Amino acid sequence: MLSKITDALNLQSQALKLRGQRQGVLTSNITNADTPGYKAVDFDFAKALESATAANRTAAAPGEQGAALARTDGRHIEARRLGADPSAMSLKFRSVVMPSIDGNTVDLETERAQFAENVLKYEASLRALNGQLRTLQTAMSGNNGQ
Repeated sequence: MLSKITDALNLQSQALKLRGQRQGVLTSNITNADTPGYKAVDFDFAKALESATAANRTAAAPGEQGAALARTDGRHIEARRLGADPSAMSLKFRSVVMPSIDGNTVDLETERAQFAENVLKYEASLRALNGQLRTLQTAMSGNNGQ
């Protein structure tokens, strides 16, 4: 019984976690828009969500963590690890829309649009999860709205 409840909530909870992590990646891109040589990164959300939900179904190995960017210079700050499956969660460089003289690949318009879209989808996932929790609460209390 408990596993069925967990499965029902898994998709939205994983989506929330990944949306939050993607928000951090997009924020980092925007923050580094003026950093010479900075390469904008992102990850494939759909692939990461599929992998995260599959990992929960198949009980991923304990202690398994996501991939991080390689530090090519001692002055680089280590990137945060993202999630359960390194192949799905690895950060990928964005393709360059308009190359800049200083080698920075951040396109602020693209990043802002992705950021806003991610915020909306985060809120949608949160509302869906809240709806599922209310439905479960109603089902467990036996109250049918009267």
